[in-house]
Amino acid sequence: MERRHDLDWVRVCAFGVLVLYHVGMYYVTWDWHVKSPYASGTIEPLMLLSSPWRLSLLFLVSGAASAFLFGKQPQGFLKSRSWRLLVPLVFGMLVIVVPQAYYEVMDSRIPGGYHDGYLAFWGRYLANDGTFCDDDGCLDLPTWNHLWFVAYLWVYTVAIWLIARLMPNVCRHAREWLGGRLSGWGVLLWPVLLLAVARIALVERFEATHALVDDWYNHAQYFSVFLLGFLMARATGFWEALQRLRWASLALAAGSYGFIVWYFYGSGFGDANPPPDALRQFQRTVWALNQWSSIAAIFGFAYRFRHADSPALRYLVPAVFPVYILHQSVIVVAAYNLKPLGIAPVFEGPLLIVLTFAVCFGGYEIIRRMNWMRPLFGLKYRRPPGLLLPDVRQSAG
Repeated sequence: MERRHDLDWVRVCAFGVLVLYHVGMYYVTWDWHVKSPYASGTIEPLMLLSSPWRLSLLFLVSGAASAFLFGKQPQGFLKSRSWRLLVPLVFGMLVIVVPQAYYEVMDSRIPGGYHDGYLAFWGRYLANDGTFCDDDGCLDLPTWNHLWFVAYLWVYTVAIWLIARLMPNVCRHAREWLGGRLSGWGVLLWPVLLLAVARIALVERFEATHALVDDWYNHAQYFSVFLLGFLMARATGFWEALQRLRWASLALAAGSYGFIVWYFYGSGFGDANPPPDALRQFQRTVWALNQWSSIAAIFGFAYRFRHADSPALRYLVPAVFPVYILHQSVIVVAAYNLKPLGIAPVFEGPLLIVLTFAVCFGGYEIIRRMNWMRPLFGLKYRRPPGLLLPDVRQSAG
């Protein structure tokens, strides 16, 4: 089946947005590994622009990519995906995310501070030291931090592999059933309804933890869209319906975003002045509307680029996963070490973005040339020159 370049473009751009979002996390009041001395609520409404849909979009793209990969190699699918996901996850937890935890300790309010250096911390990190505590609690070490996405992706991959292998007829009937409903306005209505029910029922009971075992609201939304991507990957009618309704989706996304910003930053509601329960539930429904209508608009506009291959895309597709693995550690290290310079956020923020992309793509240039490093970042081994086969580009997402 012909490669869907629109999905490649969406995935590349979505991970680019993720880098921008994590740079933004340094400057907002929300909890993160290190915080700028200038942290405030100034850009928080802008951060909300992608908060409802950013990760759901990535899981949907990953589900669709999994369907195409399963169609090509059903026998070796799980082994291949496990190798491409679990090796980088383990390596990332042991090596890549360690600086995030180290600088979080350096930036925290631990009594007496920490003064033993990075290598000593690394040893305590690997030894599951639970004594790094301040007034916000204790660090759980080792950790996967931003690599939780990879862990969840592997678990969801195992789930759809079991479903596809053990219940192929269920998958076929589910595709047919969904194909009949996800057409016309149903392509907007039914996913919004599902996401709204999940948010209303679960978000207050299960705060996001990214710890896998107790993260039920996130599983409800992320596995649902991952499964939807897997089932609808080859359903042309689904993607064409999204394209037809792209302007309506964009209008719904813009309107719902305006309401969300008003609710959190313009309404005056907060811990001291809680909103009426009916308004809170309505906000959760609007959140789901924004979540899906934004995704629908993105795919609707991107669908026309399904044949738009380019040298830039061929370079970026394999680069995305290594850049993702590296980016948050680069941001944390750079932000912490730039802090003593006292650079104003209006200049420091763009500098952090440029530094992050430069270091990550520089790292990718090294990784892709070192055959022993490639599997550690989700890339396939390169065959020796005498055994080269025609290039088939695959990604880890």
